[in-house]
Amino acid sequence: MTSFTMDPKWIPFHPTPSKPRFALPPGAVDAHCHVFGPGDVFPYAPERKYTPCDAPKEKLWALRDHLGFSRNVIVQATCHGADNRALVDALAHADGRARGVATVRRDVTDEELRALHEAGVRGVRFNFVKRLVNALPRDELAEIAARIAPLGWHIVIYFEAAELPELYEFFVGLPGIVVVDHMGRPDVSKPVTGPEFQLFVKLMREHENFWSKVTCPERLSLQGPPEYDDVVPFARHIVEAFPDRVLTGTDWPHPNMTTHAPDDGKLVDFIGKIAVTADLQRKLLIDNPMRLYWPEEVL
Repeated sequence: MTSFTMDPKWIPFHPTPSKPRFALPPGAVDAHCHVFGPGDVFPYAPERKYTPCDAPKEKLWALRDHLGFSRNVIVQATCHGADNRALVDALAHADGRARGVATVRRDVTDEELRALHEAGVRGVRFNFVKRLVNALPRDELAEIAARIAPLGWHIVIYFEAAELPELYEFFVGLPGIVVVDHMGRPDVSKPVTGPEFQLFVKLMREHENFWSKVTCPERLSLQGPPEYDDVVPFARHIVEAFPDRVLTGTDWPHPNMTTHAPDDGKLVDFIGKIAVTADLQRKLLIDNPMRLYWPEEVL
C-alpha cells in the first residue's frame, strides 16, 4: 500500500462549511470541482508538483447536498496526472449526477477515449500554469484536440493572465468549444478596464466558441475572505457580457491554498453577487452547464 502525505504548506479543505445564504435554484450544477485519491487506492502521479489531502467522492457528494447543488462536473487535477481512475470511479458512483473533464496524453488510444466517454467524460483539460505542470508541446495538444473532436468533447484551458499574450494565437486555433478556467486568473489589483483583463474580454467577444468559468475568488482575491469583493467586478462583467457562455463551481477541495481554508458556503454566496438576476443565475447554474455536459437532457 502506497502512503502519501499532504504538502505541509497546503491547507486542507474546510471541515464544516456554512450553509449558504444564497439559495441555489433546483438543478444547479457545481461545474468545477475535484476528487483526490484516496492516495492508497488511486495513487498520486509521480510527476506531480504537489501532494494534496485526500478528498474522495463521498466527501464531494456530502458537500453537494449540504450546499444545495444537484450535479457536479469533476475536473481532473494535475496531482493525478493523466491517470483518470479516481475521476472515472467517482463518475461510476454518481448515479448520473456527475460528468467529467479528463487529462490525456498523446499515447491515449481510441479505445481509452471511448471508455472515458462511456464513463461520462465530456472534455479534456490543458494546463499551462508553469508552477503546476511541465510544459507540453503545442503540437501534442493540437493533436489531442483533433482526436477528441469526433466525441463532441470540449477543451478546458488553465492559464494565468500574464501568459495570455503569448498563448492567444494558439488558443484561438483550437477547435470546438474552449472553456477557460477561472477567467484566466486576472490580477484583481489591476482595473477591469485595463489592457490585461480586456485582452481576455476580447478573446471572449471575438471568438464565440470560448466560454469562461467565473470561479475561484478565493484564489484571485487580495482582500481575502469571507466576501472576496475585489473579484466581483471581474466576474460580474463576464457574466453580464457573455451570459450564455459562463459556468461556475466551488473548486473543492481547493488544492494549493496556503492562506485560508475557503468556506464553500461563502463561495456559494459569492454567486449572488456576480449573477444578480434570476435569469442570469439560471443560465450560469443550470442552462449553460446542462447544455455543455448533459445535452441529451436539454429539450
